[in-house]
Amino acid sequence: MTEEKSYYMTEEGKEKLEQELHVLKTEKRKEVVERIKIARDFGDLSENSEYDSAKEEQAFVETRIAQLEKMIRNAVIIENDENNVDVVSLGKKVTFIELPDGEEETYTIVGSAEADPFEGKISNDSPMAKSLLGQQKGTEVMVPTPGGEIKVKIVDVH
Repeated sequence: MTEEKSYYMTEEGKEKLEQELHVLKTEKRKEVVERIKIARDFGDLSENSEYDSAKEEQAFVETRIAQLEKMIRNAVIIENDENNVDVVSLGKKVTFIELPDGEEETYTIVGSAEADPFEGKISNDSPMAKSLLGQQKGTEVMVPTPGGEIKVKIVDVH
């Protein structure tokens, strides 16, 4: 048997996944089954676009349910390390400035399961996070980007 991947996430991230799973199982599944039932009543299934669409949505919902169950089952909750307050680690917010004269940016480093750059959450697998993890406040770090390496200075870790 193969070993399953661990999904690093905050307690908040796990709760969001559990809520999504609950909605999919209790509401979305029923809606899709009802759509399939209605589409079947239209007659010939071979040329029934409503039926095909509903079946595709059902496949998507079931795939997402399986994916969420796996992520929740293999969740590893990120605990804040109170001993190393100035060291960048999973679950911490890091503020940095691009050198020589960039603007300050702040991100929380989370597991890939809950990464959302628009909410200021970057995956621990991203090049930015990989470069910052383990570094201390005040350190200058080279970060690979698609446009070439940039230098950033870690201003704060909290």
